[in-house]
Amino acid sequence: MDVLYFAWVRERIGLPRETVQTGAPTVADLVVELRAREARYDMAFSDLTALRVAVDQELAEWNTPLAGVREVAFFPPMTGG
Repeated sequence: MDVLYFAWVRERIGLPRETVQTGAPTVADLVVELRAREARYDMAFSDLTALRVAVDQELAEWNTPLAGVREVAFFPPMTGG
């Protein structure tokens, strides 16, 4: 699946997107896998309350199943202005 990173998440990880092979059943499990990769991922995902997630371009929750998913995107909450 493709994993996309936006705003400061992208800055901390150093990539805008990557293709990930995973057996993670949920978004939360994917985050656990990513955090275990390297310190930069661990830092980017250290505070999940500061992040939102979209699965196949729809806002999702951390417990959203990943079966059949093509894309997961992580981004900070958006503010209006």
